Amino acid sequence: MRVRLFDGFDLVSPQGRAVRFATRKAALVFAALVLAGKKGRTREALAEAFWPDRGEAQARNSLRQALVDIRRVFPSGEGAAIHIAGDNECLVLTASDDDVDVWLFDHKASANDAAALAFAADLYVGDLLGAQPASEGVEWFAPYRMGYRRTALELVERLSLASPRGGSPEELSCERLAERLLKTDPSAEEAHRALIRIYLDRGKANAALRQYLLCQEVLRRDLGVEPEQATQALLSGQIDGTPDQSPVVAQSPAGPAQVSISVPRRRRDQPSIVVMPFDNLSGGDDGYFVDGVVEEITAALSRVRDFFVIARQSAFVFKGRFIDVREVGEELGVAYVVEGTVRRGGSRLRISVQLVDAQSRNQLWSDRYEGDTSELFAFQDRIAAQVAGAIHPAVRLAEIEAARSTPPADLGAYDLVMRAFPKLWGQNSESMNEAVAILRQAIDLDPNYGRAHALLAWCLALSAQYLWTNDTAGTVAVAMDEVGKATGLIENDPTALTACGSAASLAGDIEKGLTFIEAALSLDPNNAWAWNRFGWVGIYQNEPENARARFERAMALSPLDPFAFNMKMGVGATLSLEGRWKEAAEIATDVVTRHPNVTWAYRMLASWAAMADDLATARWAARRFLELQPDFTIARHAALPVSRRLPHLQHVIAGLIRAGIPEK
Repeated sequence: MRVRLFDGFDLVSPQGRAVRFATRKAALVFAALVLAGKKGRTREALAEAFWPDRGEAQARNSLRQALVDIRRVFPSGEGAAIHIAGDNECLVLTASDDDVDVWLFDHKASANDAAALAFAADLYVGDLLGAQPASEGVEWFAPYRMGYRRTALELVERLSLASPRGGSPEELSCERLAERLLKTDPSAEEAHRALIRIYLDRGKANAALRQYLLCQEVLRRDLGVEPEQATQALLSGQIDGTPDQSPVVAQSPAGPAQVSISVPRRRRDQPSIVVMPFDNLSGGDDGYFVDGVVEEITAALSRVRDFFVIARQSAFVFKGRFIDVREVGEELGVAYVVEGTVRRGGSRLRISVQLVDAQSRNQLWSDRYEGDTSELFAFQDRIAAQVAGAIHPAVRLAEIEAARSTPPADLGAYDLVMRAFPKLWGQNSESMNEAVAILRQAIDLDPNYGRAHALLAWCLALSAQYLWTNDTAGTVAVAMDEVGKATGLIENDPTALTACGSAASLAGDIEKGLTFIEAALSLDPNNAWAWNRFGWVGIYQNEPENARARFERAMALSPLDPFAFNMKMGVGATLSLEGRWKEAAEIATDVVTRHPNVTWAYRMLASWAAMADDLATARWAARRFLELQPDFTIARHAALPVSRRLPHLQHVIAGLIRAGIPEK
């Protein structure tokens, strides 16, 4: 039997099967006994810790029930490797160090040789108990979590100084631990220092400098401090230690120290981006693959059409040079820089990618991808697609923030469209009306701005679909008129094509909408919004499996998309088509919990929950929906053009009636 408390709570039987307690409180009591170690813990302390709101007798009784559950899993008896011993006052967990990860971690982390420290580093796969203590509201574990994290930070520093170099197993364990620590706490300076040492040892000074700059940016932003002298000293040859001094540009191995490139600054009507050569942290053998990844990502971003993308040849001028992203932005005239590293570990490849604002040096997005060397080119294509899909919304959010900070007197049509985007995601009548007003301002400034016409068409179609207007037929007609105005202006704009496709499909012209959306995907096959709307077309065409695959692709391409709730509701709709009402209602419940202002999600939850015979949830959702939209009737909803195309409309109506939504 193995007990794991790092990054969650797991019990694994000798046969490798997961073992679970009947209640979460029993699991937490067991974890408390593990952490108490050989000293044990009194029954009184356990009862007070986990049942503080109950009387002494009731808390003691609850503890006894938890212990019965624990002893069911770990019965006492001769030869029992793990069991609970104790008397009326104190309880002690008996086990060997090898059975419990935190005990083994304590033992190995106190050793003085690199192999033992590396063993401990591999054990620390995440904070103690993961997120369980917070979800239970139990404060008892907080000191232990903090203590183990402090030990892990000390460990990564010690191991980075003690481990053999040259890609040794100990060095790789140190690197993995540092990355895990930074994932949960980007300001962990000990972990930054460990990675800087490792990169310098491998001769990857550019990666080391980038790690320092990331450390500096995080510390300034989150804590208002500069890196410690110990961190600055690691790169004393590349930085001068003064807070406001940018790193110098080092001599390129292939040529002179500076290469001057004259690129005109782009006007603020299109975000500009460059994909820099990635750092190969594994060695020369992977160089061709690293360059191939950069080329594929550059090509994928070029297909987005929202971006002005610097050609690969210009970006590769900087290969092997020390250079700050701000200098890259100034020399190439770009607002955003994509950087990355590639590392091989045995048969596995790991690629880390980040998007950085060239002016502020702030990291806007980052992710890591892993694959097998046996599938290099498939892996390369997958990375390019996912990076392009994820960067698109990240850049859009950055552009929105830039537009918000632009003085009103300087607003252009592009800035106004960017200001309208967050209103589009609001998905309620107030935010939609604001979006319509802003988009009309953009069209007044530039009547031939196709994207503004397309987004206006979508907003109007949504207003009709969700009955946020008293004149649905007239609003649909105006929306289709805007689609017509946009059509000749958006041939190379996937975002605008998707907006027109969405508007047309909501207006009931599914075939026309599909034509627009397919055109968007032919231009940019990694456009998450287009895949999302393609999924909704599948709903209208009664193709739940195809639709679900499209929604899942959209979520994979852009997992942090502000429109992700719409994708999730799409998955719920596919389940409702298959009569899986309970599963659909669970998705809708999650959406309204996370996005309480998305009014239409309450309506769908009411119908789906009612069809699943969960009338309590259905009626609650119906009441909440009618509070937000008191003039809604089933008759008005059923008369909408797109509603008439729903293959399961009668089931939806039946659910709404059962939930208590008025018919007329």
